[in-house]
Amino acid sequence: MKQQFFPQRLFMDVKRLIINRLVGLGLLAVGILVSCSAPTAFVPVPSPNPWADDYTALSSMENYKQWGTYNVHDPACKKIGDTYYLYSTDAIFAENRKEAKEKNVPLGFVQVRKSKDLVHWDFVGWAFPEIPAPAIEWVHSQAEGKGATNIWAPYLMPYQGIYRLYYCVSAFGKNTSYIGMAESDSPEGPWIQKGCVVKTGEGDAMNAIDPSVVEDPETGKWWMHYGSYFGGLYCVELNPETGMTMQPEDHGHLIARRANYRKDNLEAPEIMYQPQLGKYYLFTSYDPLMTTYNVRVAYSGSPEGPFVDFYGEDIKDTTNNVPILTAPYRFENHPGWAGTAHCGLIDAGDGRYFMVHQGRLSPQNQLMDLHVREVFFTVNGWPVVSPERYAGTAPRSFTKEDLVGEWEIIRIQEPPLERSLEAGQILWGEGDLRNGEQALSARVVLEADGSVGDATWDFNVKKQLLTIKTATEDINNLIIFAGHDWENETETILFTGLDAQGHSVWGKRID
Repeated sequence: MKQQFFPQRLFMDVKRLIINRLVGLGLLAVGILVSCSAPTAFVPVPSPNPWADDYTALSSMENYKQWGTYNVHDPACKKIGDTYYLYSTDAIFAENRKEAKEKNVPLGFVQVRKSKDLVHWDFVGWAFPEIPAPAIEWVHSQAEGKGATNIWAPYLMPYQGIYRLYYCVSAFGKNTSYIGMAESDSPEGPWIQKGCVVKTGEGDAMNAIDPSVVEDPETGKWWMHYGSYFGGLYCVELNPETGMTMQPEDHGHLIARRANYRKDNLEAPEIMYQPQLGKYYLFTSYDPLMTTYNVRVAYSGSPEGPFVDFYGEDIKDTTNNVPILTAPYRFENHPGWAGTAHCGLIDAGDGRYFMVHQGRLSPQNQLMDLHVREVFFTVNGWPVVSPERYAGTAPRSFTKEDLVGEWEIIRIQEPPLERSLEAGQILWGEGDLRNGEQALSARVVLEADGSVGDATWDFNVKKQLLTIKTATEDINNLIIFAGHDWENETETILFTGLDAQGHSVWGKRID
């Protein structure tokens, strides 16, 4: 991989203006910096985070109603009316079912949350009181009585006033799996089990986990994408009237794979349609979920593929594909994040899109926090995500003067593939990130004269796009927008985009 042009640490050696007294006296508006030698410019504004990242103190069973953004794993989210409903795998840090029973905590399967603003989340509870018996029977019959201890990766699909909740039950390390479906007249349940959609065993190439469903608006056809590193990812047509496969026992066709399934994990397809661009985007997750988990994306003009990557390669090939949107990272003043994948996509209905995924708080990578990031589309039609989690910041435009100052920048990197793995996941005891597995930030200064170190920068005010040019590469059309700096608890300016190699480039203005 090419050397990053951003130096690892480049600090501004300028004297900071003292404005707190003026702000306190009301003589200077918060967020505006005035200098006799510089034009009016934006300054990051202090703003507390809506919730803390470390939820250890709330991890015991009786605190479950406070798990709004905590214990989130494999999330999928849909906007129903004015409410966002989020469903996730029932993974709980410090889970203790004996304690839960003693304290009358109604533990179940498939966690359900809801929110009006994508920031503050209410923990609704669990969708199912138990794992459906047919799923247990299938998995046990194929896995020598093992597995089927949890429900993974739910996905909600509305249909004519009813709600279909897809889910999967499996045995770890095997492609003995069962995708089932339940229905309700409310996104909060109660749910009635409708049966099996797809099931797989040792004789099958694919693995029936991680369902995601999309409707073709032109034909009304439904397509389910599913699968994992066992044989790759598959697409099968569903009957919208029943929610089941159009043809009985149909497993569909291959849409994505990687070369070495014993080592190179691939899972968690998430399919979405973007009507303004007329494209279907397939988001996938690479590598082990507790450490170097990362999100890739490909697109197609058809919901059933073929899907191509940044270089126009069909992702059914065994090449590792880009763009890479998220991966383990760390900004200053924070321990950083691992496991930043298995995403869900949200159409907010107002032309804005968001991604939800788990983030595992480093360095132990055991706590599972909900990450919500705004999604943008580059001038070339590729989705990219905010470097920071969404906190409700109102959109606004910026001037070139606003961008002048110190920034922290991260270039998302390809995680190294050198660990010992089992079923595409890390072995126990290897849960910490290693050197080189977490993208670190660098400081740079965008100078008023258009220089940035040995490089140059320019800003298209009308389109709100930043370009940085170096001697070896141009990073064009970085999208500038307002957002929340979680590490420094401020409202600030952010950017996101892709470099010429299809790697995400993130930045935030700091003081």
